[in-house]
Amino acid sequence: MKKLSFIFLLFVGICFAQKPVFTSAKVTHATVYFNSAELTQSAKVSVTKGNNEIVVKNVADYLNENTLKIGVPNNVTVLSSQFTKDYISEYEIDETSPQTKMVRDSINLLQKEIARANNELTAKNKTIELLDKNQRPVGDNTPMNMTELTKWVDYYQSKRMDLSNLADGLKEKLAKLNEKLSKLNARLELNVAKDEKVSNGKLILQVMSETAGNIDLELNYLTSNASWAPSYDLRVDNVTSLSLLKYKAMVIQKTGIDWKKVQLKLSSGNPNQNNQAPLLNAWFLRYAATVDDMLNGRVAGLNYQNTIPSSERAESKVMGSYSTIDKGVSDFTTVNENQLNVSFDIAIPYDILSNGKQHSIVMNEIQLPAQYKYYTVPKLESESYLLAEINDYGKFNLLPGEANVVFEGMFVGKTMINTNQTKDTLNLSMGRDKRVSVKREKVIDKSSTKFLSNNAEQVFTYDITVKNNKNSPIEIIVKDQYPLSTDKDITVELLDSSRAKDDKEKGILTWIVNMKSGETKTFRISYKVRYPKDKKLENL
Repeated sequence: MKKLSFIFLLFVGICFAQKPVFTSAKVTHATVYFNSAELTQSAKVSVTKGNNEIVVKNVADYLNENTLKIGVPNNVTVLSSQFTKDYISEYEIDETSPQTKMVRDSINLLQKEIARANNELTAKNKTIELLDKNQRPVGDNTPMNMTELTKWVDYYQSKRMDLSNLADGLKEKLAKLNEKLSKLNARLELNVAKDEKVSNGKLILQVMSETAGNIDLELNYLTSNASWAPSYDLRVDNVTSLSLLKYKAMVIQKTGIDWKKVQLKLSSGNPNQNNQAPLLNAWFLRYAATVDDMLNGRVAGLNYQNTIPSSERAESKVMGSYSTIDKGVSDFTTVNENQLNVSFDIAIPYDILSNGKQHSIVMNEIQLPAQYKYYTVPKLESESYLLAEINDYGKFNLLPGEANVVFEGMFVGKTMINTNQTKDTLNLSMGRDKRVSVKREKVIDKSSTKFLSNNAEQVFTYDITVKNNKNSPIEIIVKDQYPLSTDKDITVELLDSSRAKDDKEKGILTWIVNMKSGETKTFRISYKVRYPKDKKLENL
C-alpha cells in the first residue's frame, strides 16, 4: 500500500506540473493556386504571464515553413515555431514516456488491489449468507435451553455485525479504488468524441506574454496537395443566338483539413515557380544531320492548330455584345487582374472536404458575342464542325481549360479553350454536326496516268459535295489541298479550283460560301503532276 500511495502521489504531482496549452485552428480563408494553396487559420488560446508553449492542432499535414506567418497581439512575442506531425497531444498516448509507464504501473497495482478487495468482500457476503440460512446450531428436533439460546444469539449478533461492517468498509474502499482507476484510465483514453476531422499536422509555438488571458492567433502559410483547374460549360441554342459560357473551377484538396464555410480565392498565379529572370548564354552553331538522313520523305497534311488563318475569316454578324448574367453566381465573384495573374474572389462560403475529390464551383456566367460558321476538311474527315469565333476575348479573363459543349439542347462533346495564343480571335470548336453532310469523291473519267518519253504524268480530279440538311442557312468553310514540289524534276499544275482562294505557298484551297436550308454545292479540285517515270513518288 505504501508503494501504491507513492506512485499515485507522484502521478498527481505530474498532473499538476505545467503542461503545454492545446488549441485547434480553423480555416477561414483559402487562396487556391494551380498547384498549391495559401491557408489562413484562426485559433483562441489562454496563456499565462511569461513563457508558454502552445500546440496548435489541425494545421495542414504538409506546409512550407518558410512561408509561415503568425499573427499575435502586441503584448505577445513569438519566440519560436516548429511544425510536426509527431507531437503527443492530450488525445494521444506516448507509450515510451516515463510518465505513461508510471501511470500504467499505477493502474496495474490498483487493479490488483481492487481484485483482492472484491475477493474479500465476496467471502464476507458468503459468510453472512451462511449465518442467515443456519440460525440453529443443532437440528430442528433437538430442544435448546435458555443458556444455549442466549449464547447462540450473542454469537450470531456479534458475528453478523462484524461481517456487515467489514463488508461496508470493503465497499467504500472499492469505490475509492475504482475512482482512482477511472482517473488513471482517463489519462490514457483518446478523445473519440471530436466534432470533426482533425489533421495530423501541429505547430508548436513558444510565446512570451506580458499578461495572462485569452489571445487570438492567426496562421498563414503555403501548403501543397491543393489545386484548381478552369472548366467551362458552353451552351448554344442556335447559331443566331447568344452563347452562354458558364465559367467553373474544379477544386481538389487533400491538405488533411476539411474546409468548412471558407472564403475562397482562386488564382492563376504560381507561388512555387522560379522567379529568377533568365539570362542569355553564348549561342554556338554546329553542323546537324540533313533531312535526308532523318526522313525518307515528307507527308503532306493540314495543320489542325491553325486551320483557320485570320485572313480567311468570313464577315458575319456578331451575335450580341459581352455581358454577364444579371443575377446569379457572378454577383458573388470579383475578378482581379494584374500583369502576372488573374484571381477570383468568391463571396459565398464553401465547404471543401479533404477527400481528393473534385468540387465544382461556378465562378461566373457570361453571354458571349460570337460569329458562327461551319468548317470541313473532307480530305481528312467527311465531317463538318461548327466553329464559334470570339473577338477580343481577353476582356473575359478566360484561362486554358476544357469545355463541355451543349448545342441545341444536346451534349455534343468537349472542346478546349486555348487562350495561350497571340491572336485577337478565339476559335472554339463546337463539335460535329451530322446535319451538314460532306463527301469527297475521285472523278474517274477526269483522272488519268500517262507516260511521255522520260516522264510520267498523272491527273487527279476530286469533287467535294456539301449539303445543308438543317432548317436554317449556314456559312461554311471548305478546305482541300494540292501537292507542292521541292524538286525541279517534279512539276505540279493546278487545273481546276472552282474559284477557291489559293494559298500557293501551302497548296491549300479555301471556299467560304453561304448555303440555304436544303441547298447542295459542289466544288472541284483537279491538278496534274509530272515526274521522271523511273522514279516513284512516295506520298502521291
